[in-house]
Amino acid sequence: MGKLYLVPTPVGNLGDITLRALELLKSADLVLAEDTRTTGMLLKHYDIKARLQSHHKFNEHQTAEAVAERLAASDETVVLVSDAGTPGISDPGFMLVRACVARDVEVQCLPGATAFVPALVSSGLPCERFAFEGFLPQKKGRATRLAALAEEPRTMIIYESPYRVAKTLRQLAEAFGSDRRCAACREISKLHEECVRGTLEEVAAHFEANEPRGEFVLIVEGRGKA
Repeated sequence: MGKLYLVPTPVGNLGDITLRALELLKSADLVLAEDTRTTGMLLKHYDIKARLQSHHKFNEHQTAEAVAERLAASDETVVLVSDAGTPGISDPGFMLVRACVARDVEVQCLPGATAFVPALVSSGLPCERFAFEGFLPQKKGRATRLAALAEEPRTMIIYESPYRVAKTLRQLAEAFGSDRRCAACREISKLHEECVRGTLEEVAAHFEANEPRGEFVLIVEGRGKA
């Protein structure tokens, strides 16, 4: 029986990849990639030649079952990577893991890069207990989710794009209260990495006045005791 490895890839600096990740990418029979062009550039940087196949949110329903069946019937090694970070964290991965587990195919996830951990730890907000929300619903269910999160006592982690981050911060300020503390971290592990800390009102105003760039991780303080 084969084996599936989930391999984290750098969220910024290419030097953040681990030695073990490089070894697996070199030796794998197949590398499943969220975007073969993005992964292809990473492999080229490290002079790795690998067989690539697309595995993304638009085809994972079909490819997950096929790959799991293939692993169950062979001794191959398949590696799953996303464009950046750890597969399955706001990226494809869950369906393939579930299909492999259902067939008793061994699954192993390497430790490595993920965007929210450095953002959380450097935010200055409590990080012993936290709630990971990923991307909030865009339309249906958004108001309901915001209302529920307003009561969340743990530190919250939210992913957002530069095109929506100012609007999201403003909505969070309206739902949670303008004086709730937060940190907006962008371009993690890249040349222009930045973490803007303050109240939701202050951080929202900052990105309304300054054009947001790069992908964001928002760390928001949980509700305190009344």
